[in-house]
Amino acid sequence: MGIVVSRKVGNAVVRNRVRRRLREILRRMHLPAADLMVLARPEAADANFHELARDLMRALDKSGLLRQRTPRETRARP
Repeated sequence: MGIVVSRKVGNAVVRNRVRRRLREILRRMHLPAADLMVLARPEAADANFHELARDLMRALDKSGLLRQRTPRETRARP
């Protein structure tokens, strides 16, 4: 997995915050093994955690990565 946040997003503090949020969203998703590259757009600097999660889910759904999961994997884990 690679997360790319360019200087256009903001200064180092903003870029690191966006990178941390994206990494946490991906960790919580429990995705199947795949090579993944996430490129953050400048709008990500103003987005909150839930907006980033929604947009990332939409992008992963379009890519077909979320549809590869079996029903057993989609159940909530204790």
